[in-house]
Amino acid sequence: MDGLKDSGVLTDLGNVREAIENDPRPDSADLTPHKATPLLSATGASAADLKGQISWTFFQWARDPYVIVVTIYIFAPYFSNVVVGDPVRGQTIWGNINSIAGFIIACFGPILGAIADTGGRRKPWLIGFVAVMVPAIFALWWALPAADGGLGIYQIALLFIVISVAFSFTEVFHNSMLPAIAPHNRIGFLSGMALAMSNAGALLILCFMLVAFMLPGFVDWSFIPDKALFGLDVSMHENSRISGPLTAIWLLLFTLPLLFFTPDVSPKGKIDKVKAVKEGIGRVIKTVRQVRHYRNVATYLLARMFFNDGQTAVLIFGGVYAAGVFKWDALTLTIYGIILSVFAVGGGFFGGWLDDRFGSKRAIITSIGGTSIGIVLAVSMTPDTILFFFPYDLASPPIWDLPFFRTWPELMYLIVVLVVAICITAAYANSRTMLARIAPASKMSEFFGLYALSGTATAFMGPLLVGTVTWYFESQRAGFASILILMLIGLGLMYFVHETRVEAVD
Repeated sequence: MDGLKDSGVLTDLGNVREAIENDPRPDSADLTPHKATPLLSATGASAADLKGQISWTFFQWARDPYVIVVTIYIFAPYFSNVVVGDPVRGQTIWGNINSIAGFIIACFGPILGAIADTGGRRKPWLIGFVAVMVPAIFALWWALPAADGGLGIYQIALLFIVISVAFSFTEVFHNSMLPAIAPHNRIGFLSGMALAMSNAGALLILCFMLVAFMLPGFVDWSFIPDKALFGLDVSMHENSRISGPLTAIWLLLFTLPLLFFTPDVSPKGKIDKVKAVKEGIGRVIKTVRQVRHYRNVATYLLARMFFNDGQTAVLIFGGVYAAGVFKWDALTLTIYGIILSVFAVGGGFFGGWLDDRFGSKRAIITSIGGTSIGIVLAVSMTPDTILFFFPYDLASPPIWDLPFFRTWPELMYLIVVLVVAICITAAYANSRTMLARIAPASKMSEFFGLYALSGTATAFMGPLLVGTVTWYFESQRAGFASILILMLIGLGLMYFVHETRVEAVD
């Protein structure tokens, strides 16, 4: 109720009721029973209809499969191991790409958010960034090994920087639309649904790629083609490179529902673009100077910086840890990604339920706690050990005839990581909702710019911590376990965050 009160929803409803009761017209009594009051959004304005709200979630379904398919499971390993040709150098270049993109986002993300708050509309920005992303992602098809021509390493790196920056900027404007289109009591549900849909979209693409391009020629199952579809040449790694064009087309098609059916926030009158930029930059400077007033939001963004980096590191290194410890091959890792995506879909809905039932803060603390416990359980598994203390005989027969997850430690590790995937996806949904509940409504895009900054500008921190600890102790287990440090710092800071909306100051 406090959130409703702070958002202005109760005040607006009270004004409507008072106007009806005090209406001097004879037929005013007829207004109450059968004329519905327009549904109000969390910002106090009129909310979007159901079609508009669902169409908002479709943009995440359109955008996020690029991250899961291209940058986690399919294209990134190909770029590091094949295009660069040296996994160590490839990982270094990959880290530099993300560092440069993070710096650009850190410089311009909050400013763009403030400009959007000043200029009003978000859709034109989304259209512009999608127009940049689609051809850049599609161009990854020409990322060939150095000996075969095509795009060079640094050209590919430039493409990834452009895509990463544009991707993060779409996140700013897409997230900032949520409180303006959804009623207060549906923010958590819509946020979780969007995350669930994004994982479902990635799951569909991964399953299609597995059946159409990865398994042909390796298994003789009746439902698997003899050769890769569309005449793709596997020897030229076209089964990996096709992930670029597929996700680019996917992004283009499924951005359309948002553009057609989700209402935008229109500016009051025409606003000069140059003036909007100047006012936007000025607003960011003023907000930074007023950090004491926004201390609660600042504490939350600091907490998110730590636990978000930790969660990202879990996603990045979960497969790496398994591949190193259990010697999983590419087929096993692909299936691993598919299974995780299935459970991540449930994580989105679980996060939405937690949020609406217990509030954003408790939902985030639950998700961080679940992830932390999962990390401990994950490192307790080795090929010959379960839960640190229980030995497993490597000479034991396989638990089944399938060519993957053939031992109990592997299966136990998979089960643990599935729970972690649910918690991480839930936390992503809850994190966005938390900011929508506590940031001032009139500066929503500006604070979502800072939100993007807190989630991206220090993205190097998790990988750097894991790499350093792994090198120092010469142990993958120690490196993976070090992620707990980030998670626990974020968890501790969350106890100082209050789930109340702060009012903007001029």
